[in-house]
Amino acid sequence: MSARALVLDCDGVLAETERDGHLVAFNRAFEQVGLPFRWGTQEYGPMLRIGGGKERLGAYLADHPEFDLGDGAAIDALVAEVHARKTAVYVALIDSGDIPARPGVARLIGEALDAGWQVACASTSAPSSVEAVLRTVIGEEQRSRIAGVFAGDVVPAKKPAPDIYLLALDRLGRQPTDVLVVEDSQSGAAAAAAAGLAHLVTVSHYTAEDAFPAAGAVVSDLGDPGLPRVELRAGVDPRNADGFVDLEGIERVVGA
Repeated sequence: MSARALVLDCDGVLAETERDGHLVAFNRAFEQVGLPFRWGTQEYGPMLRIGGGKERLGAYLADHPEFDLGDGAAIDALVAEVHARKTAVYVALIDSGDIPARPGVARLIGEALDAGWQVACASTSAPSSVEAVLRTVIGEEQRSRIAGVFAGDVVPAKKPAPDIYLLALDRLGRQPTDVLVVEDSQSGAAAAAAAGLAHLVTVSHYTAEDAFPAAGAVVSDLGDPGLPRVELRAGVDPRNADGFVDLEGIERVVGA
């Protein structure tokens, strides 16, 4: 088996962080600065089509001028303050250990690292948020073996633009044919496709009903020994005889 690169999104892939982490943190930050609104669980789902927390909040405020929160400069400053507070709350939530890893993530990362693969993370979230999730999901020792974390404002345009994945290719020194991306959202899958990368989608709470026409495979999760078989929803079957996704299954998706 050739040594490839495995590049994973963070939110929704490593853990169910959008609903149980980011949404909670946003609402606590809104309360801290005295904003007159809170986001509901259902309301938040469509917002995730906008990549990046600052961008998401900025778009929401632009759509709600009735809050009368000031001019452009004032809004920019408010968004920056809220996002900084939100990130701090979010990291504390993750460090508390109350948001468990999704099935199979730690196992597959460990298998890839032990096989000599490069493993990286590419996300629109703030770097500190991604690092907190990685530490929680795979531990400090495994984190030290990760080839790169590409996150936040490190690129001009966030997902669904391909910028973050093009940066990952460049920094990892890889050709697109050597890489498999794991995503959970339409915007993330679109970014991977636009970068010319094979991708596997593990649907999350907010993306279970979405379509992923360019994905090599769409599954319920990555799976682990002793858990129910992974559900194949579309594409190449990446499951092994025991019903979970392993490196041989990843190779089949890359080669499809």
